[in-house]
Amino acid sequence: MIEASGLSKRYGPVRAVDNLSFTVEPGSVTGFLGPNGSGKSTTMRMILGLDRPDAGRATIGGRAYHDLGWPLREVGAQLEARAFHPARSARSHLRVLAAAGNIPDARVDEVLGAVGLSEAARVRAGKLSLGMSQRLGIASALLGDPGVLILDEPVNGLDPQGVRWIRTLLRNLAAEGRTVLVSSHLISEIALVADHLIVIGGGRLLADTTVTGLSAGSVSLEDAFLTLTSGGAL
Repeated sequence: MIEASGLSKRYGPVRAVDNLSFTVEPGSVTGFLGPNGSGKSTTMRMILGLDRPDAGRATIGGRAYHDLGWPLREVGAQLEARAFHPARSARSHLRVLAAAGNIPDARVDEVLGAVGLSEAARVRAGKLSLGMSQRLGIASALLGDPGVLILDEPVNGLDPQGVRWIRTLLRNLAAEGRTVLVSSHLISEIALVADHLIVIGGGRLLADTTVTGLSAGSVSLEDAFLTLTSGGAL
């Protein structure tokens, strides 16, 4: 479970996140929805201890990220598609992560196969396409077989087959009882895979609901998107 309580973060005059609270439950895919610049990435960075909140707290399983004993085994995250050394092969990148997390080396080839990169295992990461880079980032997130997954815009750069693959992967991970938080600025895409939605705009919580609940309410998904991009409230 992921819990955010009163998270706030300001960069100079810009309030990126404003008193944001929500819970991400295990066993379902939670879509983290909002237009670009709405505060999604900043929120995820605070959950992962990469940015310090000005106020509030984020926990994973009741503990702050920096208090986790073996973070890679407990939380898998992909925040950037190309977060690796470009001169290392895909396999070498994962082997370095595995060594740092005391994860068996055999797991590297398992996740490469799981994300469809077995044949590209020896390719330098800097030579990978954006879509293949996304797959490598997802492999990194899966490496420790964690119970919590946090993925930022994972379908970017994927072809239609890859998009279908990531949808199936996310559903399967949730069906195994894992906590899955996946961000997107595309309502039409996230509605196809998410069980629950956390919608933010201007760093503030606008809706905490199911896809069905949002669709059945007074505001449609399309209207919600227009409201978000104009900075209004649902």
